[in-house]
Amino acid sequence: MSATANATKKQDMPPPGGYKKIPFLRVPAKSYFTGFQMIGGYAVVTTVGLYIYYLTAKKVQREEIEMRSAQNVIFPLLLAERDREYLKQLRRNRDEEAKLMANVPGWEVGTWYGEPIYKTLPKDTLVTPLFKEFYAHANYESYAKRAHLKLWS
Repeated sequence: MSATANATKKQDMPPPGGYKKIPFLRVPAKSYFTGFQMIGGYAVVTTVGLYIYYLTAKKVQREEIEMRSAQNVIFPLLLAERDREYLKQLRRNRDEEAKLMANVPGWEVGTWYGEPIYKTLPKDTLVTPLFKEFYAHANYESYAKRAHLKLWS
């Protein structure tokens, strides 16, 4: 290398007066509030929040009481309708069995060729049918809707 090439290069030197000092001491955070101001602010926010909660809870409780009263009033009607539809489906099943087995000699509806299915029960006792027996003559959509019923969703 030639001497002129070395003359154009300049060595990196510190600025005049040197570098700034490196801050290594602890710098405390700037405080905006005193301890008493923080406690007072907490008390104010909590009091306002509790007041708003009280107003909302009073309104919600009133609505819940009205809804519970309405449910208590309509519940017996819903039970009666459910029982009525249950008995109507049992009647439809019985009529369908009579229609299907009309050509079978010696067949009585509700028996097995004239023999009672439940020998120890009186003749007119209602025996709750199994799930599939109940929906035997219903449409498949009703059966599928009830068979796959989820109470938690």
